Amino acid sequence: MSFQTGLSGLNASAKNLDVIGNNIANANTVGSKVSRTEFAAVVASAIGPSGGGGAAGEGIGVEVSTVSQQFSQGTINITGNNLDCAINGGGFFELTLPDGSSAYTRDGQFKLDSKGNLITNSGASVMGYAITNGVPSSTPTKMAVPSGAPIAAKATTTINASFNLDARATTYDPLTNTPPGTTYGTTLNAFDSQGVTVPVKLFFTKNTAANTWDVWDNDPNPTAVPAATNLGQLVFDTTGILTSPAPATLPMTLTPSNAGAATPMTVSLNVSGATQYGTSFAISDLTQDGYTAGTLTGISISEQGIITTRYSNGQTQTNGQLALADFRNVQGLKPIGQNNWAETSSSGQPLHGHPAQGNFGSINSGALEASNIDLTAELVAMMTAQRDYQSNAQTIKTQDTVLQTLVNLR
Repeated sequence: MSFQTGLSGLNASAKNLDVIGNNIANANTVGSKVSRTEFAAVVASAIGPSGGGGAAGEGIGVEVSTVSQQFSQGTINITGNNLDCAINGGGFFELTLPDGSSAYTRDGQFKLDSKGNLITNSGASVMGYAITNGVPSSTPTKMAVPSGAPIAAKATTTINASFNLDARATTYDPLTNTPPGTTYGTTLNAFDSQGVTVPVKLFFTKNTAANTWDVWDNDPNPTAVPAATNLGQLVFDTTGILTSPAPATLPMTLTPSNAGAATPMTVSLNVSGATQYGTSFAISDLTQDGYTAGTLTGISISEQGIITTRYSNGQTQTNGQLALADFRNVQGLKPIGQNNWAETSSSGQPLHGHPAQGNFGSINSGALEASNIDLTAELVAMMTAQRDYQSNAQTIKTQDTVLQTLVNLR
């Protein structure tokens, strides 16, 4: 029986050395998890002393019961690559392999292929949720970024202007152009349907009616060319608060110089932020919602896993949210290579979710999770396993010596 006992020890020690060697080999593998060999004693199962296998309950060796993986958090290292992602907390990135099957990983070394699809080094598609009107969908889909064609131009439809008109100003006299019609005014650029700039001018003159101002699209001087158009009047109450128009918008018609653009351009001038106080004229906010065409300049991923693209025209677009999954029993996951795991009946079905919600970790963009393998501990374990192997070999050698002694008896 000692030969069998020693052989079982040799086999178990050899398997343990294999596992330790694999840990050492993957010490620098992103997202790799340390494996541990777990042993179980083998005992005789015979009933009674004549069972042929030794007394019931007698130890007859050892076996490897399982090789488990420890899914503790690895160190997060900064890389500076915005497409690198690390999960700070629980969960796995969801993947779709080239054969259509699902896989899960902690390795966030993501890239864009020639079509703008977000993929791993092995070509698996990274899954996420499409976002519509700020709300993520409920079904994961393959993530992609429109990296080829430029973002289309958008014509201006709204101009927002917040300003203070000086309550101490004198009434404007168009006959003498006093005070000059350009005393209180500002300019900005809008955009036509092809993204070409359209200069916009706004001037304000005090009307003879109390607390009333006229709004013009050009210098109101009667001799100015082109002639100004009165866009409407702003009426304030005695406390300087705008009361008319209500709602606080004025229509404007712009004429693009670009012959290929859609004309006319009708723009809404939002003046809800206008006031009339006894302080100098000042513009506090002046924006418009149009923009020219733009090319992709960068990609960022937030802690919530939201993928945002930035363009040369200053615009940003939300392209989706990374999907995470977790399992009731992560020890039941099956490693399938390429830093990926697959679900099994032991792991249970995946629990889908969003980063930074519930038990799911947040996303660190520009960083990767290192393996949780302690190289020093593995080297010490290797020396211990080597001694175990030698000790089991010695039991076989000793048993052989005993048998030789018995054979040589005369």
